[in-house]
Amino acid sequence: MTEADMLFSITVPASTANLGPGFDSVGMALSRYLKLSVFPCDEWRFEAETDVVAGIPAGTENLIYQVAKRTAAHFGKELPPCLVKVWSDIPLARGLGSSAAAIAAAVELANELADLKLSVRDKLHFASLEEGHPDNAGASLSGGLVIGLHEKDETQLVSIKDVDIDVVVVIPFYEVLTKDARDVLPESLTFSKAVEASAVSNLLVAGLMSKDWHLVGHMMKKDLFHQPYRRALVPELAKVEHEAGLCGAYGTALSGAGPTILSFIEKGKGEELKARLASKFPHCEVDCLHVPDTGAAVERKPVKSASPAD
Repeated sequence: MTEADMLFSITVPASTANLGPGFDSVGMALSRYLKLSVFPCDEWRFEAETDVVAGIPAGTENLIYQVAKRTAAHFGKELPPCLVKVWSDIPLARGLGSSAAAIAAAVELANELADLKLSVRDKLHFASLEEGHPDNAGASLSGGLVIGLHEKDETQLVSIKDVDIDVVVVIPFYEVLTKDARDVLPESLTFSKAVEASAVSNLLVAGLMSKDWHLVGHMMKKDLFHQPYRRALVPELAKVEHEAGLCGAYGTALSGAGPTILSFIEKGKGEELKARLASKFPHCEVDCLHVPDTGAAVERKPVKSASPAD
């Protein structure tokens, strides 16, 4: 298969969720990507193009196919078989939204192959039905920063663009599966604790909306919903908080369920923070990312126009 044979491609950014207290409702796109290159084929096949996705299921057991099939089936449509080449630099099971990116790409895939003509709101709802919450999927679909609520029959999202900060990520090489990270959470909070946790989350959102990054950072470390329970799963968290704070970072938090740890810092200072954290955490991958304004993008094969001689 050559590029000339390609039907279309789908590119989806990575994402981070929660930002501390915005549990299951606040997400942000990050500049790592999943790309699907789609070709006609006589059967469904998935081919990995990077080491990150080596070993993904090669047939219809693949998550991308399964989600695309369910999305199309909702409208009574079937998908024509395709070869899908999968390129990604989003590490799996590290809290950077790898599964949400795959789900968002799958909804886009179904939309293209079955000509569903889904609105952005429709895409968000179908992706959130798969994820169970709108933070990662919403950020991958929309780009920027998102604040959302997912319910069985409706998914609502506020999207904020132009998030002008550097995001430095420390990515341990061990995995924290979402199920395991959920298992350490309490089944309930007392009413007074829930009110306090909600107030912290409200102030996080207020800081995000007003771009008061010092307030955002202050609220990131006051989270009461999940980070106090997950710290034991990610021993690097406290150490990264300390080192990033010494470099002037606004704040530090687990990315999603972890183990990736992210720190927000003033635009232009991320590379300096990256260098410091890389020296302190040589057993981890450290990178400086930005927040892309655009989310999922489909690039279709140009239609060749007829020449005057035809």
